[in-house]
Amino acid sequence: MYKVLLIEDDSSISELLANHIEKYGIECLVCTDFDNVTEEFIKFHPHLVLMDVNLPKYDGFYWCRKLRQISKCPIIFISARLGDIDQVYAMENGADDYITKPFSFDIVLAKINANLRRVYGDYAKEQQERTLIKGSLILYFESLILENDDKKVMLTKKEGTLAAVLIENSPKVLSREKLLAKLWDDESFVEENTLNVNVARLRKKFEEIHAKVEIEAVRGLGYRLIEV
Repeated sequence: MYKVLLIEDDSSISELLANHIEKYGIECLVCTDFDNVTEEFIKFHPHLVLMDVNLPKYDGFYWCRKLRQISKCPIIFISARLGDIDQVYAMENGADDYITKPFSFDIVLAKINANLRRVYGDYAKEQQERTLIKGSLILYFESLILENDDKKVMLTKKEGTLAAVLIENSPKVLSREKLLAKLWDDESFVEENTLNVNVARLRKKFEEIHAKVEIEAVRGLGYRLIEV
């Protein structure tokens, strides 16, 4: 079953729209925590996002940029803003489509289905997603999802690249220079502590899903991934 995350602060609209979407066999979660949209996204892990522009605290453009840092899933804006500049700005910030209010529920559903087919179904590229496995740990490289025994966590692009190179070379020790070259085009312009920060973040992600692996620091050499 496909899953849609609806980010709309008008409860009358969100309730009607969610009910209409679910009538057609698509699970729909209405976001209620507008201070932590990214966290709601990670917990629900939707296939598509419907998002209003006018939201409490931060607008939809802000959240679209944040979601694009961790996911490539389709994002469709639904907004009362009719200006061309708003639609252009939405696309420039990572949106895939833009629907103006008032809208037809059937049009929204048609747009949802079209984007789901394009990304996941009939019109998707006929290729399997790259996966890397280490014991019970699975990294879905394009989706930036790390999975262990049914527990999942989203990664940033840098965390995904770091996880991939560590898994591919495990249990070989990788030098700091090689890791920096993998993560950045020119490691000479990266602060020394930057790699440490990314390693620490990835370690926390491993802990969140109780992965039976550990990033070991080898003094004077670099890092390696080992099973524990």
